[in-house]
Amino acid sequence: MSGENLLIILVIGLAAGWLAGVIVQGTGLGIIGDILVGIVGAFIGGWQMPRLHIHLGAGLVAAIVNATIGALLLLIVIKFARGERHWRGSGG
Repeated sequence: MSGENLLIILVIGLAAGWLAGVIVQGTGLGIIGDILVGIVGAFIGGWQMPRLHIHLGAGLVAAIVNATIGALLLLIVIKFARGERHWRGSGG
């Protein structure tokens, strides 16, 4: 794996993790947390999206959207596993 590939993976992970964190929690998870959630989300999205017959295409934007969807699923599952049944800031 070249340095360029690693940089692309980190950028996609950071963008996807930050987007998912903002959507689920209202804030990001910090740089390291965003990258980790985004990378795991990319694996989840890459595994789940084809099984749902959803193909977003190729390119950086499609990779970020795919990883964000996977990261959202990851964060939602974690919230439910922790027993949190509401979105942060919803007043509940």
